[in-house]
Amino acid sequence: MSTEESHDDHGHHLPAVEDWPRGFGEASWWPIVTALGATGIYVGAALFIIGRGENPIVPSIAGPAVAVGSVGLFLVGLYGWLYHAFVKAFWSGDAPGHGNGLKWGMVAFLGSEMGTFGAGFGYYFYIRAGAWPPSELPGLLSSLVLVNTALLIASSFTLHWAHMKLREGDRDSFVKGLFATLVLGTVFIGGQVLEYWEFIEGEGFTLTSGVFASAFYGLTGLHGLHVSLGAVLLLIVFVRALMGQYSADRDVSVETVSMYWHFVDAVWIFLVVVLYVGAVVGAAPA
Repeated sequence: MSTEESHDDHGHHLPAVEDWPRGFGEASWWPIVTALGATGIYVGAALFIIGRGENPIVPSIAGPAVAVGSVGLFLVGLYGWLYHAFVKAFWSGDAPGHGNGLKWGMVAFLGSEMGTFGAGFGYYFYIRAGAWPPSELPGLLSSLVLVNTALLIASSFTLHWAHMKLREGDRDSFVKGLFATLVLGTVFIGGQVLEYWEFIEGEGFTLTSGVFASAFYGLTGLHGLHVSLGAVLLLIVFVRALMGQYSADRDVSVETVSMYWHFVDAVWIFLVVVLYVGAVVGAAPA
């Protein structure tokens, strides 16, 4: 980064005026900050669990406090990371020379995400191999799950359609497709919150209801977190699209966000088949 570039923030302000540390070439701490924030979310969840019950190990406020702080750290790191990977280079007029590297970086990230989800599914398969069900199951297969699934699948189609329209030079359809995808994703998140409310308030099915409950809320909560992150990324892309930042030959961030969103969609389909349908199959009738 030249001295001239370091003083040109293109109208943007802290925390990402310039990349850091200085003097390390392409090195950046922003991915590390993002990773620390994501790690803290898991730590907060663990503290929340051990802070409950008759003999809590830590204060009950510890888990929520760590989780909230970690979410903030995660978003700050994500902002700095995205700013220097995409936004600054675009407004400065730099050629998108690292496009392939960013795409392969997303592929590597999604590979690590497969490992993360794989650990959760491994836990579920372990308990599923024993006596089933380990406790009374809630009403897993409902119209809400079917509608939510249809919405998320539809969002992948609208996002793909929007991307194709961008490559055809149809910017209006591109923006409309992004907006439709963002709306569908947001409604999906709302549907998952509604499902949690029905299970917790209506059926008394909580995180502490047994080993299946821990697997269910762990996997669906992890997926919901990823969908929420995807919605934030889509919102960033949508705002940038309104500002006229994309074109047919400058769509790297659109493509990488699309890869992430389609991955989240595929995970949900697998989750519904394994966790929802798979839990009911073989269970004794109530």
